Amino acid sequence: MQFFARLSPLRAYQDLRVFLAQRQPYELGFLVLAMTITAILVWAFVKDSYREPVYKPDIIYVEQWTLNRTDDEIRAAQIVDQAKKEKRLAEEKAFDDKKRAQFKKLDDQMTKWGL
Repeated sequence: MQFFARLSPLRAYQDLRVFLAQRQPYELGFLVLAMTITAILVWAFVKDSYREPVYKPDIIYVEQWTLNRTDDEIRAAQIVDQAKKEKRLAEEKAFDDKKRAQFKKLDDQMTKWGL
């Protein structure tokens, strides 16, 4: 505990002033530059951590049906669900194809550059 007893904010401030007074002007410039770059990086990480999530899933845990459904009603519901599924799969395939084309374009550019 003797270590903490010797700590004094006033002595720390005086020590910092003496240290900075012995520095050359270019050293102080680099100090300010280093502190600015560090502050910008910390600010960017903090700002990035508060983004809204891009994907919010729509989760359906249980679908409820009446107990007296007929087979025709079940088949009709399956046809509607199959159409929705095919539409969703087509959208996903189009998105995947678009991404694949973007990556192919990037790969062709990198190959042209010799990378």
